[in-house]
Amino acid sequence: MTRRSFALGLAFLLLLGGAIAWPALDRGDRIGAKDAIVVGPGETRENVASFGGDIIVEGRVAKTVFAIGGSITIAGEVGEAVVGIGSEISLKSTAVIRGDMVAVGGSIVKEDGFRIEGDTVSFKLGRLTGKVFGEGMQGVLSISFLPLIIILKAVNAFVWLLLAIVVTALFPRQVVFASGQIRRRFWPILGTGLLGLIIFSVFTAVAAVLCLVLIGIPILLTLIVAGLAVKIFGRVVLFYLIGESLAQSFHRKAVSPAGGALLGLSLMVLIGFVPFLGFFISFVFGILGWGIALRTKFGTTERWFGRTDRDAVPGDGTKA
Repeated sequence: MTRRSFALGLAFLLLLGGAIAWPALDRGDRIGAKDAIVVGPGETRENVASFGGDIIVEGRVAKTVFAIGGSITIAGEVGEAVVGIGSEISLKSTAVIRGDMVAVGGSIVKEDGFRIEGDTVSFKLGRLTGKVFGEGMQGVLSISFLPLIIILKAVNAFVWLLLAIVVTALFPRQVVFASGQIRRRFWPILGTGLLGLIIFSVFTAVAAVLCLVLIGIPILLTLIVAGLAVKIFGRVVLFYLIGESLAQSFHRKAVSPAGGALLGLSLMVLIGFVPFLGFFISFVFGILGWGIALRTKFGTTERWFGRTDRDAVPGDGTKA
């Protein structure tokens, strides 16, 4: 698993407006929509995000610069990452990016002298974007298909609503603990999830072939049940993480596991209606869900082998 793959996964996750990358807004953050955000010379901000506006960094951003649409101009320093979705990114000769730069769609303009210490990931969507959001989508989302799509999404949302209520009621501490691990170990969890999905797919394919000689039927059924358990727990944890982060961004000090999960589910349902990008967000969230369920043993320990540290949930049955 390369850093480029991780950076691409981060780009799609950041489409949620920083719900994971920035678990709570602080005084050093700047988030805006359509308006220009300027970090002047000598000024320092923690994170900067814009939706449809322009970002100009002449000073320093300690962590992440993120934009959907608009433009990003870096003439100063960014401590972690620059992420643009459909944005024009301009790197001046004095620009210093100490982490990665991710550009999905849009364009990149570079002057000689800039420095990027991490990886650069760039995807030119071009014609694909035009087909998805242009004439192609007019047929897919025509008036005849729209009611069916809404009904299917409503049924899916209702099922996840019931699952979120059940999981957070039975395992509230495990859900809270696992969500905290995502913030602390995002990249290892993403890598674990991808590896777990690959292994699971291989085993499922082998079991399906073995069904021809009957012995594979119980193996396949066991794998299906295990896969559903991993998917459900991981997805509910992510719902809670998004909901808790969103609540904190509005200065809510605490949110219950059930309340956070339902809030996160509501946001994910809305994002699910966004064509193309909604699919990729769901895909990356699926990988993350597998990673957090496998890496924490369903929220009961920090890692499979060795002692757990102080972050283990008191009373959840784990031993220090």
